[in-house]
Amino acid sequence: MRDPSPYRVCFVCTGNICRSPTAESVFRAHAAEAGLDGRVEVDSAGTGPWHEGDGADRRAIDVLTAHGYEQDHIARQFRADWFAHLDLVIALDSGHLHELRALAPTPHDAAKVRLLRSYDPEADRNALGGLDVPDPYFGGTDDFEECLEMIEAAGGGLLDAVTEALDAMESAAEGTPESAAVTTRSRKSASAADGPGAGKEPA
Repeated sequence: MRDPSPYRVCFVCTGNICRSPTAESVFRAHAAEAGLDGRVEVDSAGTGPWHEGDGADRRAIDVLTAHGYEQDHIARQFRADWFAHLDLVIALDSGHLHELRALAPTPHDAAKVRLLRSYDPEADRNALGGLDVPDPYFGGTDDFEECLEMIEAAGGGLLDAVTEALDAMESAAEGTPESAAVTTRSRKSASAADGPGAGKEPA
């Protein structure tokens, strides 16, 4: 039986040096702890080209290191043709959500884009800033710590959604029509029906 392809997740912020590489490091660690090595591919990118080729912001690296996360990052810009091989595109704030959905070649691709904090059951979408992870770039260490806390809080819900989709994919690899139908539903679930208020972010 052929192994199913990995489930591919890409985190996206503005310049790919603060929020999205932090989210990439955190989610990769959580996926590894859950035994998903080889089953999930985790990446990150920015909506713009300003920092392409740079490493992560030193403050992000320091905070990640202090909390036991590893990172080895080179910034790059998200490309529209990446949608074809991604299962889930995670936006760090609503601005990224709008940009990515506008960039998506098809409605199916646009539906892959979700806000990270939509997977946090404690997130208050009515609070100032809604479900955004604020950009810590112009702040200090405390802002990067807050960024990490928000990302970690959403990690469990995101991991649950991806695990469900993976289980369905592997069942479908057995080749039964019923399992193939479950896979389709689960991929849609991970990209469009998880977290509080899922599917209700501004289009």
